Amino acid sequence: MKFTPRTLKLGMRAWPPFLGAGISVRHIADDWSRAEVTLRVNSLTRNALGTAFGGSLSSMTDPFYVLLLMPQLGEDYYVWDASAEIDFVKRGRGKLTAVMHVPASTVEDIRARAASGDRTLTWFECDITDESGDVVAHVRRQVYVRLQPHARKSNAETAMSVISH
Repeated sequence: MKFTPRTLKLGMRAWPPFLGAGISVRHIADDWSRAEVTLRVNSLTRNALGTAFGGSLSSMTDPFYVLLLMPQLGEDYYVWDASAEIDFVKRGRGKLTAVMHVPASTVEDIRARAASGDRTLTWFECDITDESGDVVAHVRRQVYVRLQPHARKSNAETAMSVISH
């Protein structure tokens, strides 16, 4: 990925689907391990019941696990969203926040599982909370990762040269 965390944050703030939904990217960590996103529920972003749209709550987390994984894994990997689940716990009102984490230890686990060239599927979880810290929704997202064929070949050649020496 050719973006810095700051550039991505600014670009995502102006991205029409987020802008229209009232979603704002507050922070992306310099090491790509964390992203914080908010949604301010107001007259333009609430549903007929005066609460956040369920789709907007899901959208808050939609691209971020992929976007955090891609630069940590590097360009030799395919990284896609595979599945998502959301449990609505409480009505979403006011300012809502989602914090997504992808620690280095998880990245290394994915890299090890993907080394053979097989696909990996990893679940990530986060809560969307309101200003009181109460959980509004619990989100699970599954991410697909696979080592690209050209990288599998060079990894196999590297492993063979280590064995032969």
